[in-house]
Amino acid sequence: DAQAAARAVISGRATAQAKSGDGPVQIARMYKLAKDSAIKARTQAINQLKAVLVSADPALREQLAPLTNPALIRTCADVASAGDYLGRDDVLDATLITLQLLAERIQQLTAQVNELKRRLAALVQSHAPELVKRVGVGPDSAVTLLITAGDNPERLVDEASFAALCGASPVERSSGKQQRRRLNRGGDRQANAALYRIVQSRLRWDPRTQAYLKRRISEGKTRREVIRCLKRYVAREIFSLLPRTELTPTGA
Repeated sequence: DAQAAARAVISGRATAQAKSGDGPVQIARMYKLAKDSAIKARTQAINQLKAVLVSADPALREQLAPLTNPALIRTCADVASAGDYLGRDDVLDATLITLQLLAERIQQLTAQVNELKRRLAALVQSHAPELVKRVGVGPDSAVTLLITAGDNPERLVDEASFAALCGASPVERSSGKQQRRRLNRGGDRQANAALYRIVQSRLRWDPRTQAYLKRRISEGKTRREVIRCLKRYVAREIFSLLPRTELTPTGA
């Protein structure tokens, strides 16, 4: 494949335009990278904190067990400094200090996630405000789809190219007299997941989407097939709303 691609470029047969990385979408890509890693690290820290509690002193464990996650993190961040247990036992001291450090780490990561979410929402609102006005399209899904399209979505030939890029184009699986298509397992899976979230939101809140689901099921389609169709329609809608760079005409 690599050799075929290289020959196509050398011969001039390859006319595809590369995705650029010098605009607001590249900024969103950086913010999203930091946000995703912070969320992953926060989840790991929460799991570690709860694992420490499993083997902690029974009295401490019973005190913290009924708390919800936010209350647990706040309590653990203050428990060592409160001095209720500090100095009574070396193992207990180590447990309290570990809980405090993990809780403080979680709070720091949560602050980072919230700040990055705010920046991403502001960027989407300024760069592609029409996206977040559509039913079911939140800032997170909008950012994911913008990143898939890149700063120069005009490089995509048409909305079918964008749908294929998102893994939302139908794959023919007809046989004999049976005409059917299946889900596409290729493409950008994060973009595909964003389309799926949009479809699920619309199935829950949008009357037109709910009516479409009922009509297609009455025609013999399965729910999975209807969702595939809906993702294709959403990809078409999103493509029409992507901000494009206006090309400056060259003078003679």
